[in-house]
Amino acid sequence: MSHYAPLVGKKVEAHYRASDLNLLAVGTLVADTGTSIFIEDRFTQNGREKKMRLEIPYPHLHRIFEREDTSEAIPVGAAPVRRDWEPPGSKNS
Repeated sequence: MSHYAPLVGKKVEAHYRASDLNLLAVGTLVADTGTSIFIEDRFTQNGREKKMRLEIPYPHLHRIFEREDTSEAIPVGAAPVRRDWEPPGSKNS
């Protein structure tokens, strides 16, 4: 039984475990086999169109949800920016 079939073809964010690491993948859910999901991301590198497909087995999947399609790419591992933080020695310190 495919648990995530309603999300196929939609942009998703998946949190999963690989060894001792917790990872995040963002892309289009292209398949759900009933035992694992496949997420695909298309990008341009050196002027050439490329695609990357990732298989995540169900037991390694922590959560998956539909993501709003944004044109602005967010780098993996990017920390949120704190607007209230000032570096030491700045004018306001």
